[in-house]
Amino acid sequence: MPHIKDIKKKILSTGIVGQYVHGKNLTTGWVTIEKGSRLGLHHHPHEQITIMLEGSMEMQIGSELVLLEKGMVQVIPSDVPHSAVAHEDCILIDVFNPVREDYKEA
Repeated sequence: MPHIKDIKKKILSTGIVGQYVHGKNLTTGWVTIEKGSRLGLHHHPHEQITIMLEGSMEMQIGSELVLLEKGMVQVIPSDVPHSAVAHEDCILIDVFNPVREDYKEA
């Protein structure tokens, strides 16, 4: 089994780095986000669950604004536009179903 430090890094945006493991039906990522970093509005066919381990960030999910803080969990339905801005340095876990084929090449 690999250690998180040995998993390839994928830069998602300036200050946002993910490290992803892919199973048969889902992708799980360890994501670090620097304070002030932004992920622009986007959507994808994957259902996404975000688990905030450290820090806080504001997400726009559809027309709703959500503040995610340590210990919170957010479900983002398939094809719903969403974006994020980090209020603090963050560490989170993202889970996607089905597999994020586009994340297999880091």
